[in-house]
Amino acid sequence: MLGATQVAPVPQPRPGYPSPSSPGRSANMKANRRTDTKPELALRRALHSMGYRYRKDHRLDLDDGVRVRPDIVFTARRVAVFVDGCFWHCCPDHGSQPSANSWYWEPKLRRNVERDRHADEALGLAGWTVIRLWEHESLEAAVAAVREVLPSPKPGQKCG
Repeated sequence: MLGATQVAPVPQPRPGYPSPSSPGRSANMKANRRTDTKPELALRRALHSMGYRYRKDHRLDLDDGVRVRPDIVFTARRVAVFVDGCFWHCCPDHGSQPSANSWYWEPKLRRNVERDRHADEALGLAGWTVIRLWEHESLEAAVAAVREVLPSPKPGQKCG
């Protein structure tokens, strides 16, 4: 256990990964979630309260061998919803390129965007409707985007 005057050591990176600039930055990056982010949870809660039923983080194995994991999936309606983080998916309004370790981050973020486009194309070819939302969008706008492609559930009936 660390004493009051000791500082936590900076963890050693895995091969091919940059060194963390500080223990705090390392902890911050480890805390990033792949699923169940705040914007995603808010959207799921709102849709569920309206009677929509869906699968979360459901893997779709498409015919061409592509695997995709949308954040919210309406399997019966073949609608895939992604709630993309501004940093990780290079939002044109809020995305930023890190200045430290750019040799690592630039290709990584570019691959994320390429993977998103490839997933959108594969889902579209398989007959799915794709909805991509940014984490900074308002909850009302996100719900409206989903309701635009899905019928409203009738009272007492669940839609999914």
